[in-house]
Amino acid sequence: MFKVGLTGGIGSGKSKVADMLASWGAAVIDTDVIAHELTAPGGAAIEPIRRAFGPGVIAENGALDRQVMRELAFQSPEARRRLEAIIHPMIGAETGSRAKAAQGSYLVFVVPLLVESGRWRNKLDRICVVDCDPETQVARVQARSGLTREAIARIMSAQASREERIAAAHDIVSNGRDTSLEELELRVRALHECWYMQAQQPPATPHTEGASGQVPAPHAAADPGGLPLRKS
Repeated sequence: MFKVGLTGGIGSGKSKVADMLASWGAAVIDTDVIAHELTAPGGAAIEPIRRAFGPGVIAENGALDRQVMRELAFQSPEARRRLEAIIHPMIGAETGSRAKAAQGSYLVFVVPLLVESGRWRNKLDRICVVDCDPETQVARVQARSGLTREAIARIMSAQASREERIAAAHDIVSNGRDTSLEELELRVRALHECWYMQAQQPPATPHTEGASGQVPAPHAAADPGGLPLRKS
């Protein structure tokens, strides 16, 4: 199946783009959604995390206390590595399982840290970045989560830079502060139609790196005319 990797910085709007693609027939697998499921009450990652970090990182409802864990991970690179060693293999396994069962016109992997991981690029036919300026990212995240600017800045500092994401992209969707929902839909629809057409074409040669159907564990602009940019 034709595979698209969808990524973007926190607050860029990649989830909105993914929802649009799903509504038009793409099969969407969101690794961040999987991570939340694994760390929800009763999730498969909860007990391994409790054993590794103690009960203090588990909220009263039995879910991972994301704020406490975030602070711990920022303060201790070793804690971050231990958390990743627990959850990333689980995310990778679940992502692979869902990919094998996926049905749609093409497959979209939503991976927040796609560029950072370095393990996804050879598994995908296209990489699409949802792009916006950093100030817009901060404003959106504050509006939806109430995090402080300092906390958001720390999250952004752990992600690839805007320039690094754009350099890795085949396709770029601008979703800046002044982008209306209608404009975003127009830009995403243009890319969807391109990907749909490409998905109908038989591959010239098999994808050596994708022949097994395996996917890696995640590490998670428009032109003046308003159309999505596409790089060859």
